Amino acid sequence: MAKNLYDVLEVSRSASDKDIRSAYRKLARKYHPDVSPNDRAAEARFKEVTAAFEVLSDAEKRRKYDRYGDRWEYADQIEEQQRRQPAGGWGRPDGNQTFSAEGVPGDFGSIFDSLFRGSRGGPRGRQASRRGQDIESPVELSLEEAFHGTTRTVQLEGPEACTTCGGSGQVAGAICHACEGAGQVLRQRRLEVKVPPGVKTGSRVRVAGEGRPGIGGGPPGDLYLVTTVKENARFERKGDDLYLDVTVPYTDAVLGGEVEVQMMDGRVALKVPELTQNGRQIRLAGKGMPLLGKAGRGDLFVRVRVLMPEKLTPEERDHFEALRKLGATPGAGS
Repeated sequence: MAKNLYDVLEVSRSASDKDIRSAYRKLARKYHPDVSPNDRAAEARFKEVTAAFEVLSDAEKRRKYDRYGDRWEYADQIEEQQRRQPAGGWGRPDGNQTFSAEGVPGDFGSIFDSLFRGSRGGPRGRQASRRGQDIESPVELSLEEAFHGTTRTVQLEGPEACTTCGGSGQVAGAICHACEGAGQVLRQRRLEVKVPPGVKTGSRVRVAGEGRPGIGGGPPGDLYLVTTVKENARFERKGDDLYLDVTVPYTDAVLGGEVEVQMMDGRVALKVPELTQNGRQIRLAGKGMPLLGKAGRGDLFVRVRVLMPEKLTPEERDHFEALRKLGATPGAGS
């Protein structure tokens, strides 16, 4: 029997949407393949958690799951068949219905035989086609990877023809969904996905046709990589702009000068105006993050941190004493 999705996420059936999201984030961080590389058990748990969240985070899918359990994907077909049945109910001459443990009408042999006979060449004709489900897979990136773009290898379950429903016998070692309408069995596969420059935390990178297989010849769903960009030790990101602290010697802050700034993709000489105050921001247009999906870049804001000397030479002290005797503070006027 399929594992209860609420148990997978370690929440109760009455859990709120917020509780479900919180539980998913906690478990996804714990079992993510990047956290536990080469740990097959953790990888399997991560996939299980992601699949459960995919259902329970969607209000309509959750409603169907709450009513039909692990057959929720076929809720539309079941309900359509129910509408077509006589008022007396399913398979009981006294009109009483039977229910499974999940609260689903019983007599599934006749229900699913009726629903999916067409996929096995029965008299009902072909099964109605339906697009496959979309899949979401969380990925974590460094700021450098978000700036330059990168690739990620995602492990997926992919379609493989079911020989059982083709009449050649049971497929060993795989779960056949064809008898329940999908016409597929699932196998593991690895997919390399290109992540474009400029993604942010929460960006969704779409890979068309790499989701769940369609039903009855319908098209497959899509795969979405949901990105999280980690904080960077040097750069602060706000939208498409970057902020960087640069140390400037006090003499250059007073007299003006030039300092070299290490950006994400090279170096640039920054002109420091005379009498630059500590904390001043200098904008470098078009030197920030790439704009996702279009040309151009955000801006880079350099925050000046004036570097004061830790000690003075006798000559330097003489110069500062001379300034004090003038009765003026540099930059304040006389």
